[in-house]
Amino acid sequence: MKIKFIGGVGTVTGSKTLVESNGVRILIDCGQFQGIKPLRELNWEPFPILPSTIDFVLLTHGHLDHCGWLPRLVNQGFKGKIYCTSPTKDVTKLILLDSAKIQEEEANKANEGQYAKHEKAHPLYTVKQAEKVFPLFRTIKTNEQFFLDTEISAVFTNAGHIIGACTI
Repeated sequence: MKIKFIGGVGTVTGSKTLVESNGVRILIDCGQFQGIKPLRELNWEPFPILPSTIDFVLLTHGHLDHCGWLPRLVNQGFKGKIYCTSPTKDVTKLILLDSAKIQEEEANKANEGQYAKHEKAHPLYTVKQAEKVFPLFRTIKTNEQFFLDTEISAVFTNAGHIIGACTI
């Protein structure tokens, strides 16, 4: 088994942990970096492995720093399943749609007001890109084992952080 910390290291934001075992790649959380500019700029970096090679995402909860990079992951080729609790799925949908809307509005304001530092400001992701995440969700019940393959299983246990939040 290999574990690689991609985000949430050295800071409390951008949570992403890659677990590889028996040829299966599992990403635990897929968060957006927030806070100071050097952290936010990390959101624009390419993912360190091809997203199309990730089999599953296990989502612990719906805060932006744990789910906010999912539209980028899907846009870059992830086609696997995203496992989470039903409340986490609902919260994540709201968070991603709101985040995308705000990003689109901010990019438009920067372009209209001509205060973008780039030739043209772009959102990190759009509402349309956020919506492409939703068909990949698979909800699971807490305290019930489910299998990702014949040798890898997981159990989501209530964490009490926000509605639907779980430890795995």
